[in-house]
Amino acid sequence: MLSRPKPGESEVDLLQFQNQFLSSGATPAVRIAKKVNKKDRCADEELPILQDQRDVVTLDKLPDLPPTLVPAPPKRARPSLPFTQPEDQDPEERLDQHDRHITAVFTKIIERDTSAMAVTMPLPSGVAFPRVFHRSQKGTQGKTATSGKRSIFAQEIALRRKAETNNTQMEMSISTQGQQKGSLTTEVLGLGEQDPHVPETGKSSRGPQLITGEGLQSQDAKREIQTIHEENLAKLHALSPEEILQEQQKLLAQLDPSLIAFLKSRYSPNGQVGVESMEEQKLGTDVPETPAVEPVGPPPPSKDKWKQPELATPAPELPVTPHKEWLHMDSVELEKLQWTQDLPPLRQQKTQEGMQQARFSLQGELLAPDADLPTHLGLHHHGEEAERAGYSLQEIFHLARSQISQQRALALQVLARIISKAQGGEFGSQLTDSVLHLMLDAGFLFLLRFSLDDSVDSVIAAAVWALRALLVAPGDEELLDNTFSWYQGAAIFPLMPCQEEEEEEDEETPAEKARKKNPQETRPPPDLARHDVIKGLLATQLLPRLRYLLEVTYPSPTVVQDILAVLIRVARHSLESATKVLECPRLIDTLVREFLPSSWSPVGEGPISCLHGVPCAAAMKLLRVLASAGRNISARLMSGFDLRSRLCRFVSEAPQELAMPIQEAEQLNTESFRLWAVAATYGQGGDLYRELYPVLIRALQALPQELSIRPHSRLAMLRSSALITLLTRLTQASSSSNPEPCAPASNNPTESNLSSVPPSVTWVQVSGLRPLIEPILRQVLKELPQPDTWGALAPLPTACLLYLAAHYQAWSQQPKLCPGECLQDVERLSEELVLPLLSQPTFQGLWDSLRHCSPLCNPLSCAPAPESIPNLVSLGCGGGCPPLSLAGSSSAFPFLTSLLSLLSTLTRIHKGLCGQLASVLATPGLQDYLLHCGAPSHVPRLTPFLAWALRHEYHLQYLVLTLAQRMAVLRPDPSPDAIVYHTVALTLVSHLLPGSEYLAHELLLGCVFRPEFLPEGASGGPEAADFSDKLNLGSSRRPGTGRGTLLAEACRDLPSIRGCYLAHCTLPCSALLHSQALYQGEPLHIPSLLLPMPKEPLLPADWSFLPLIHLYHQASGPVSKALPPSSLGTATHALQWVLVLESWRPSSLRPVPPAARLARLMCVFLMDSDLFREAPIQCYVTALLAQLCQPQALPLLKLDCPLPGLASFPDLYTSFLEHFEAVSFGDSLFGTLVLLPLQRQYSVTLRLSLFGEHVGALRALGLPLAQLPVSLENYTAPPEDNLELLKLYFQALVMGTLCPHWCPVLYVVAVAHVNSFIFSQDPKSSDVMVAARKWMLQKTWLLANERLKQHLLYYKLPNVALPEGFELYPQLPSLRQNRLQAVTSGPLKDEVPGS
Repeated sequence: MLSRPKPGESEVDLLQFQNQFLSSGATPAVRIAKKVNKKDRCADEELPILQDQRDVVTLDKLPDLPPTLVPAPPKRARPSLPFTQPEDQDPEERLDQHDRHITAVFTKIIERDTSAMAVTMPLPSGVAFPRVFHRSQKGTQGKTATSGKRSIFAQEIALRRKAETNNTQMEMSISTQGQQKGSLTTEVLGLGEQDPHVPETGKSSRGPQLITGEGLQSQDAKREIQTIHEENLAKLHALSPEEILQEQQKLLAQLDPSLIAFLKSRYSPNGQVGVESMEEQKLGTDVPETPAVEPVGPPPPSKDKWKQPELATPAPELPVTPHKEWLHMDSVELEKLQWTQDLPPLRQQKTQEGMQQARFSLQGELLAPDADLPTHLGLHHHGEEAERAGYSLQEIFHLARSQISQQRALALQVLARIISKAQGGEFGSQLTDSVLHLMLDAGFLFLLRFSLDDSVDSVIAAAVWALRALLVAPGDEELLDNTFSWYQGAAIFPLMPCQEEEEEEDEETPAEKARKKNPQETRPPPDLARHDVIKGLLATQLLPRLRYLLEVTYPSPTVVQDILAVLIRVARHSLESATKVLECPRLIDTLVREFLPSSWSPVGEGPISCLHGVPCAAAMKLLRVLASAGRNISARLMSGFDLRSRLCRFVSEAPQELAMPIQEAEQLNTESFRLWAVAATYGQGGDLYRELYPVLIRALQALPQELSIRPHSRLAMLRSSALITLLTRLTQASSSSNPEPCAPASNNPTESNLSSVPPSVTWVQVSGLRPLIEPILRQVLKELPQPDTWGALAPLPTACLLYLAAHYQAWSQQPKLCPGECLQDVERLSEELVLPLLSQPTFQGLWDSLRHCSPLCNPLSCAPAPESIPNLVSLGCGGGCPPLSLAGSSSAFPFLTSLLSLLSTLTRIHKGLCGQLASVLATPGLQDYLLHCGAPSHVPRLTPFLAWALRHEYHLQYLVLTLAQRMAVLRPDPSPDAIVYHTVALTLVSHLLPGSEYLAHELLLGCVFRPEFLPEGASGGPEAADFSDKLNLGSSRRPGTGRGTLLAEACRDLPSIRGCYLAHCTLPCSALLHSQALYQGEPLHIPSLLLPMPKEPLLPADWSFLPLIHLYHQASGPVSKALPPSSLGTATHALQWVLVLESWRPSSLRPVPPAARLARLMCVFLMDSDLFREAPIQCYVTALLAQLCQPQALPLLKLDCPLPGLASFPDLYTSFLEHFEAVSFGDSLFGTLVLLPLQRQYSVTLRLSLFGEHVGALRALGLPLAQLPVSLENYTAPPEDNLELLKLYFQALVMGTLCPHWCPVLYVVAVAHVNSFIFSQDPKSSDVMVAARKWMLQKTWLLANERLKQHLLYYKLPNVALPEGFELYPQLPSLRQNRLQAVTSGPLKDEVPGS
């Protein structure tokens, strides 16, 4: 046999194989049949087919080099050859020869001769038309096996033929019945299906069951089948029943079980028994086998009474008996009809229901596990746990992928309701896991995205609704809209995740990490959605799809509102997302054209069928949110989409005059004012003010009349406050009409895009608005004693006060200012408006509510939402804000913050009014609030809502401190509340969030380092500190370096200390400039109203140690640099300030653990080899170390717990020991810091590091016992139990490394622990410890150094007053004496046990 070619064989080998094959003459395995070319068919038909023609390859005709590849010429149509007609051929003959038309067929039709056929007349009938064949008649006659795809006529003909065949078979069986009576009729493969009592006559009458004769082609096929059948019966008749059973068992053992089941199904009626047996074979169950021999018996009375034995479970009883007349019920499948039975009884669940078993109703409500609900509610289905009502999340997800659109829409609607209720906190603690977490992990986000691409409108509407329920929290939008007119209320944090994903990064593959490092390679949407839901959706082309729905499909008004809400949430995500919304092709064009038209048909109250072509407030709000993301977006919206004409259209008419529902008109007018206010914040839209000046004046003049109408509408008040806010922004823009020269170009694109064009609004144009707004404020303030009315009017007085503050600030900054006129107007406002307000009794109650509504004093009021997830940020206001919260209905924060802003502006302009206006600081409610804010408390985890609330609360605290600072400068004596103000300032400066860089800078410039807020420095504080140190007997003092002297010097150096911290507590310059422009109202320098992400406070909790940390990093960085000459002054000022805080403001340092403070002091010695020798450093470090070592502070010094800003304290201590060995030269202060972590309460690792790796440092630790800042008992008690350290102690003592005159402190420590160990008789000690104790005592007894031997054997107690540092026994106690005699009398060992 020839082998096949193998890989690696050359062409020569292939030719050799070919020659062998040809010489062998073998038949080829494949015959080559060439395809006939249609064009040359005539020529090829004459050639004979060569069956043995073979394709032989030779090398003679092959070229040596491969042919050159030349591109083929372009194909062209080849002209057909001219056809030459033979001269002797008739055209008609040629046409008949080649004609292939259907007429050629028709001409050859030969009609059949019917002359001999008899013609019969149709039978007469009593009706005019033939009888109509009904489906019911068809059902009564049965259905054939192949009637599924046949017409009714064909089925009727088949039934007639079958009836004729049955009649013929019946006649044949009747004729042979007498001959077969008394014989066995069971075939070989009866397989026990028939009843043992069925007679053989009944069997033979039915004919053969297995042999069909399908392969026979002869005319006598039926007769051959019957002959074979009779032969089989004769053979069975000749066998005994035992032989038949034996043959049956042989066949059953040889045949496949599936074949046996198939044969049973052929025998059984309707195939039921066979199907059941096949299922049992699949399930691995045993099929009962019955003998094939059937005893002879009388025939059954009727065929219907004959039943087969049950092989499976009994058929279920159905409530309705199926009839064959029913559609598709010709073959009844009982197992599929079990769902029609009654429900099984509800089982009592003994285990707690998990999330997988939670079931929901169609309204999204969580059903109790034991809820027994009626079936007519439609909550029962034939899934798992059919007895329980409701749908699980898995079942709803399965329903959402149904092929029926109604089921898909229903599933999405149920999921939307579940999400809404979960975000509202209705499930509470009833579930063990978060519903949103489970749904997002199951791919719910992409299920919604796929559903948006559906072609059915109802499914799209349900998907948009579910998407809105997932992304948009209704309470969040309401909160942000209501606080738009607050102090800095238009500026918000981006709603995007900011959590660190360190744990998830560890699980990522190297390919994912490489993808993150490469910014050009996009990450897949599931990966993005796992960290940020909005980014994941944007990566799936969500915006073009929503634009298509709005532009092409014209959805219902509800769907339009949902889409706009989703777009608003996407725009609030970040500047990047807002830019994508703006740049989505035709999206903004569609919104402006369809939902902000300049003209529309009048719309009445009530629902409308289509929202296209009608103004929509949500579309205007979307544009406002986009404009808030950045000044460039605002400029593009105002100039590129003709928003000026839209604003003129919607602002020029009152809401009542717009041809649309009044509520929608109010919201549209309000959003128009807000959009214009946002544009005015950037200095844009000033030309509209000149055009619409009469409209604005008319609206202001109509406000008093609107306020007189009761009850007050909430929408009307929001509209009025938006109008006042717009005028405030225009007034602020007028103060920047003469901008300063622009700074040099910056590399920052945000800074480079800031417009240098001055606003087109001047002070002359806005100065006349105050006489119109001030009476409105007076009218509103009259309602202050009435809480209900005041609550409805609350947004309006807040906006009016902020306008007055902006008005007087802009007036004071005008270049042609008349100081006298401005001061007189300030005095008038103070006397007529402000002072009467401050003296009202009701006004005092507003201050009392501060503490109850404060997020700092009540952290639970800002608890995270029950369904908050890290990758989808929400403020968590789904259920609304509680009344006693910062944004609640009872909160006075917005009104008091705006009032303090006005007082701050007035006192800055007119300092003579500070004494009168600052009387508000003496309010008991405010004092109580400040005391609670300054008290140390646990800062909760920063959530999005907590960050938003704290920012507004910090505004009030900053304005209070600003007013207190101006009052303190003018007072000759210190304020009694100066300590409270200073404590609040220190707390505030360490808690301010990103976006408030200007406030932090102002606090460092003013309140934090003001001598007026440190009254202790001028009222006996230093003397009190010295007296406290004298009372503290445990502290070490040096002559001339008392703590009081150091504190007095620090108070004198406060200006230098402030300069030091301003240099080291640096904030990003660009962020500081942007924050300054935002708070001072400089439109030309405001880049965006989106604040930076609030990941953490601006300054760390240990900001007072920042100068020391910077010097340490500068000296110990990768590239070591010499410290600058000013490093001594920097370190001294930092230590001075820390000493001031430790002595007089200890609460401000409580966020920094004492161990972290000790680590910062150790960094002073690691900076340089000579810096710690300077006298100021020595004095201040000694004073600070004494504060840390006080008896009440020492238990808080925990070195074993993790420390902020420090990777590992043992590593720091190791570096500290190395530096001590190198540069200390026996410095006592350096040695004190080395000894302090060696106390018995701290880790043994620190002591092993000294006695094991840095034992040479023992010689330089010459600190006297009297200067030890802590008690010596902290080192000697409890006894040491680490065997390795005890051996090192003993080794250092015996070898002379540890001597009392080199290291007196550790000598006492080592002697005490070795003595306690060698005389210990703990019965729980291990064998190794017992052997080591015995060996060490023997070695001690044999010591040649009698003094050391006496110390180790006769040590009693530590005593610092003695020269040695401990007391000795005059003679050993009897117990120790017996122990010594027992050990020394035995054999001595030279080796160390356990070594």
